Amino acid sequence: MNYIEIPTPGDPDVLRMVAGPRPEPGPGQVLIRVAAAGVNRPDLMQRQGKYPPPPGASLIPGLEVAGEVIAVGAGASQPGIGQPVCALLTGGGYAEYAVAEAGLCLAVPSGFSMAEAAALPETFFTVWHNVFQRGRLQRGETLLIHGGSSGIGTTAIQLGVAFGARVFVTAGSEEKCAACRKLGAELASNYRSEDFVAATALATGGRGVDVILDMVAGDYVDRNFTAAAEDGRIVIIAGLRGYKTDVNLLPLMRKRLTLTGSTLRNRDVAFKTGLADALRAHVWPLLDSGKIRPVLHRTLPLAHAAEAHRLLEAGDHVGKIVLT
Repeated sequence: MNYIEIPTPGDPDVLRMVAGPRPEPGPGQVLIRVAAAGVNRPDLMQRQGKYPPPPGASLIPGLEVAGEVIAVGAGASQPGIGQPVCALLTGGGYAEYAVAEAGLCLAVPSGFSMAEAAALPETFFTVWHNVFQRGRLQRGETLLIHGGSSGIGTTAIQLGVAFGARVFVTAGSEEKCAACRKLGAELASNYRSEDFVAATALATGGRGVDVILDMVAGDYVDRNFTAAAEDGRIVIIAGLRGYKTDVNLLPLMRKRLTLTGSTLRNRDVAFKTGLADALRAHVWPLLDSGKIRPVLHRTLPLAHAAEAHRLLEAGDHVGKIVLT
């Protein structure tokens, strides 16, 4: 098969297409003929040498795919051969064939293209766990999403609205803010010209925000403490402004805030299978009905993986970038 290799850490141009043996599914796994693969920031970090695959994972980048099951390993009865699925991986997505755990495969939603289906797993698993499980978002509460125009952000907006929350976002341009509002965000603050702390305080009558999904970190952590409501929950999932910062802990104590965070790739199969089951029960009906749909910025052929990485690093996209 053809696949994308990272021969050495570096800029996007180190990515190259090579040929190698097709993988085979092990016990509890399936083999997918890949039609499309999502591109995510962890892929960029892996390419840079900052996020190595967990032990036993494929060295090929790519954490989500969509395609057709063509073989099954021992003990994997579902999904069956011939079934179109999308799947969360620990690696191996940038390839013509990929092995996935059977429990981490989900049916391609009704009416979805393979490119749209490939844009689902990484973002939907991440948002469900961090916003609804760790953040405990409830109907009628407020949700602030930093990076609202990203793949994670556009997913979180739609899920937040679908489950009855008031959704606020930050984004880096008026065009991105407009795209977020179109998806259902009540408030979209351009962080280059507005103070999200003041904007969210005004929108909530001074009460503050119940849940904050933060992929920025750095100096945003201290500002999140100020923006949060009493008993608010702040969930950090990335650190675009860095993972080290000075904070004043007094607001956290006074407001009884919860500061938490997570990564997904290194969690075990049983945990991620539980997430897949929750998505299948609570979110897939919304996708099948067309109430929620991923936002695709651009699709590119697999051979153009370097260009896809450059697009993602430039930060001008709205939604997901997918390789086909």
